[in-house]
Amino acid sequence: MKVAVIGAGYVGLVTASCLAELGHEVVCMDRDLRRVELLRAGVVPIYEPGLDSLIQRNAQDQRLFFTTRLADALEGAEVLFIAVGTPPCEDGSADLGHVLAVARQVAALLTRPLVVVNKSTVPVGTAEQVQGVLNAGLAARGLGGLAVTVISNPEFLKEGAAIDDFMRPDRIVIGLPSGPLAERTRAVMTQLYASLNRHHERTVWMDLRSAELTKYAANAMLATRISFMNEMANLADLVGADVDAIRRGIGSDTRIGPSFLYAGTGYGGSCFPKDTRALMKTAQQHGSQMQLVEATERVNQAQRQVLSRRVIEHFGGDLRGLRFAVWGLAFKPQTDDMREAPSRHLIRQLILRGAEVVAHDPVAMDAARAVLADDLADIPDGIARLKLVGDATSVLDGADALLVVTEWKQFHNPDFGLIQESLRQPLIIDGRNLYDPQALQELGIAYQGIGRRNALALRSQAQAARRVPAAPALATA
Repeated sequence: MKVAVIGAGYVGLVTASCLAELGHEVVCMDRDLRRVELLRAGVVPIYEPGLDSLIQRNAQDQRLFFTTRLADALEGAEVLFIAVGTPPCEDGSADLGHVLAVARQVAALLTRPLVVVNKSTVPVGTAEQVQGVLNAGLAARGLGGLAVTVISNPEFLKEGAAIDDFMRPDRIVIGLPSGPLAERTRAVMTQLYASLNRHHERTVWMDLRSAELTKYAANAMLATRISFMNEMANLADLVGADVDAIRRGIGSDTRIGPSFLYAGTGYGGSCFPKDTRALMKTAQQHGSQMQLVEATERVNQAQRQVLSRRVIEHFGGDLRGLRFAVWGLAFKPQTDDMREAPSRHLIRQLILRGAEVVAHDPVAMDAARAVLADDLADIPDGIARLKLVGDATSVLDGADALLVVTEWKQFHNPDFGLIQESLRQPLIIDGRNLYDPQALQELGIAYQGIGRRNALALRSQAQAARRVPAAPALATA
């Protein structure tokens, strides 16, 4: 099939390259000439494992093309994906300006039947708005009878694993409108995704509004699990429990499962913060309130301060003359995405209190350099007290503590002897619970995790109990 993808951002590039990998002929259009030139040269402007080779292979095999001209993308297309940004407005609602602009431009050029797929994350009712814009534009050109259908096909791509998520999806959610074109549209989408449904049916068909709301519901549910575990971690610290043990205990329940139960420094990125706020705004617009989602957001905002609170508790509020090593800047591993990354709040708080920060991330250094310059612009000498370095070991030299923010695999098994030698005082504040508190205690390294403040005491008690000699057997008559 011939497919057009509008938008060469994260979702657009993954969608275009994966559909080309499935054998379709795909034209990906973006207005950014520099981005298109880079992609034509085989240079991918975002980081996603495996995406560069996928794009290069399918471009070389003449299944994937890039253009700045919408007319080129529309030529012969049977399906068009809208994958442009929906940035948040100040009130938390999604800005649909880019989506509706694409609809107007398509209506001005279209001459043949087309299935238009909303791939961008959009509020309930957006597909109907896009359909209305298309219908009005086509009618103005005397093409009101053209068979054009707008559907919802939200993406469920995890940054760092997006290609696998697309090629081996848990589900393919498709929302169809009612009416005479529904069956034709279903047949087109069935053909498009046939390869992904070959072994078993993954497509979940539903109405338009349910599909749009499913995307928000999924992200809100996952965000809620994260905030719930962060609240449990904070309680575990207060009552003397170990949140890692709690995680394993509840995650083994098949009704709950192990995913998204890791305590840490709060969620970030482009999806969870934006989508939970948009969902709350949608409820408000309909006279309702998402109380659980609102609580999830409040917990997350507070959890972003957990590492800076730990630093202040240990060193005091005045951090002048102190240096902190930071491992991890991106909001999660396997991405360079710095949007709402917890590291940004931490670094700003440390710099505000006079500290120096030396930080490293395996991938996100360039992205971090740009956003942190903006974050620290209002602090005198703020950017001068931040140093981003190219390897994880050099950040340790002369630092007063190591703060672990992102759980990159490169940080999972470090040289603790080198850490101990390099730090002024051997202290690790671990925002991702990567390390064994008992093992670090035996090495002489002070350790603080999240929800594991009393893990050492609990283990010591358990070990002492195992060392108590058995009581002598009672004499029998």
